[in-house]
Amino acid sequence: MRYLAILLLAPWLLILCWAYWAYPKSLPRTSPRRVLDVAALLLALIAAAQCAVIGFDQVELPVVDGFGRASGAIWQQVLPALYGYGAFTAVLVLAMLLRHVIWGRRR
Repeated sequence: MRYLAILLLAPWLLILCWAYWAYPKSLPRTSPRRVLDVAALLLALIAAAQCAVIGFDQVELPVVDGFGRASGAIWQQVLPALYGYGAFTAVLVLAMLLRHVIWGRRR
């Protein structure tokens, strides 16, 4: 159950990986740029997995009473998904800014 949230997010994260890899088409496709892209994608995936684990561990489950668990247990899956998605997007945004600074349009 520890990685369920990130597994459910995986299809969307893969779509974001593809979009980062494919766009913008105006930047040159050199080997140093591809090395940066691969490093950024790997770093984003590792950051998403690590933050999802941290989010899973931070959730305090509600106590079990006479009626069973309260509905707050859903946060054990929601919080890791939010942490993982946030870390993934933050790394990709920083990589996109760096990529634009290095290989942006030159006049």
